[in-house]
Amino acid sequence: MSSRTDPVPIIPSYLYNLDESSEAALKNNTLPQPGAPGAFNSIVSLYDNTVRSSGSNTTARSADLIPTASIPAAPPQNYSDCPKSNSMLLNENVKVGMLFASKATVQLITNPFIGPLTNRIGYQLPIFIGFCIMFMSTIMFAFSSSYALLFLARSLQGVGSSCSSVAGMGMLASVYTDDEERGHAIGVALGGLALGVLVGPPFGSVMYEFVGKTAPFLILAFLALFDGALQLFVLQPTKVEPETQKGTPLLTLMKDPYILIAAGAICFGNMAIAMMEPTLPIWMMETMCARKWQLGVAFLPASISYLIGTNIFGTLAHKMGRWLCALIGMAVVGISVICVPFAKDIYGLIIPNFGVGFAIGMVDSSMMPIMGYLVDLRHVSVYGSVYAIADVAFCMGFALGPSIGGSVAENIGFPWLMTIIGVVDIFFAPLCIFLRNPQGQEEKVAILMDTNCSMKTRSYSTQGTYYQGEDMDPEYDDYD
Repeated sequence: MSSRTDPVPIIPSYLYNLDESSEAALKNNTLPQPGAPGAFNSIVSLYDNTVRSSGSNTTARSADLIPTASIPAAPPQNYSDCPKSNSMLLNENVKVGMLFASKATVQLITNPFIGPLTNRIGYQLPIFIGFCIMFMSTIMFAFSSSYALLFLARSLQGVGSSCSSVAGMGMLASVYTDDEERGHAIGVALGGLALGVLVGPPFGSVMYEFVGKTAPFLILAFLALFDGALQLFVLQPTKVEPETQKGTPLLTLMKDPYILIAAGAICFGNMAIAMMEPTLPIWMMETMCARKWQLGVAFLPASISYLIGTNIFGTLAHKMGRWLCALIGMAVVGISVICVPFAKDIYGLIIPNFGVGFAIGMVDSSMMPIMGYLVDLRHVSVYGSVYAIADVAFCMGFALGPSIGGSVAENIGFPWLMTIIGVVDIFFAPLCIFLRNPQGQEEKVAILMDTNCSMKTRSYSTQGTYYQGEDMDPEYDDYD
């Protein structure tokens, strides 16, 4: 997951340097050249790679005069930590926002196809296909030197993430059928996501500052190969294991009001951090003259607190009530993002960003397990489609967040952007009360509430679905 967040601090600064260099080169080409026509105004020394201007004592290295297109990561000569052009910096909001949103948009389109596909071929093969696509996109990021190629690489990430996240969550829900164990397992999985989010931005920003753009992505590609080898050994993706029963149609699940509320909480909760990803680094460059490495480190408190939140509330949310955990989380997200623009330096971002990450961890670790519980309670216990909906909600937040956020930040400013999304999250929070006691089919309610029904591991046989566990009543064998 670090490959998804690694570009977050790199892209805004990289595109700004690229555009500023292009503008500087254009101005140099259009300026009138002094001296008589045809006269030599500069002499290139092949001995020490310097350029000496005739009639002056100025000397510049010839490497500095190489067009930026050939060395896209090199900043212009007059570059400093504080950007020179505020108008150009504001324009970057839209470009960076659209680039970040491309992944989520493609993932949003792909998810409805991946969910039903997992019901037919199982979960292992889509997970491995997702890894292959993510590996290819990471290599593209390493060597892309134009906005179009970066856009394509980011879009490919959307296809790979769709395969991996939908199939991964569905597989966990299928293996861990007990609600408490499922919550813990999904909390651990979200902790893995948090670890990638934790390492990605600071790793990317520090490597970009001191090594360059290519190196962090090549390191990620090497780590991805190691992950692919583990998948081949453990998951054995060559096996096709379809579900033995037909799942509830996707459209039917999308009409379920309880699933829509849970999906809305996932969407609006994550939309807050999604809006911050492209706009916060640009706002920091504009108001704090932040250095490159600081653009990624600013997200570190949110990443650490998300890791803490998902691990704590993966289990605790089941005891305190997932609806209450999500309600509190949505409210805290709203309050925290409203406080972000009040920061005067990078240290002022620590507390609000910590609150944002911790609260989103509360929401995700509550709503992801409740998606599986709602399917068990109200529909057929096949999970590919419902986690496709959950991932669609997640992607809507990360598609609408950067694209809308970039435009809003350009027109009315970053502080107003944070205020708007904060108020939306606070007003959405009370809707989580409806998830307190969702209605379900009577026979399924009896099974899920039966304390004697262990429901630890679900197995499949030619006779149908059965559950392994102590004191299992045979009359429940074919409840779904």
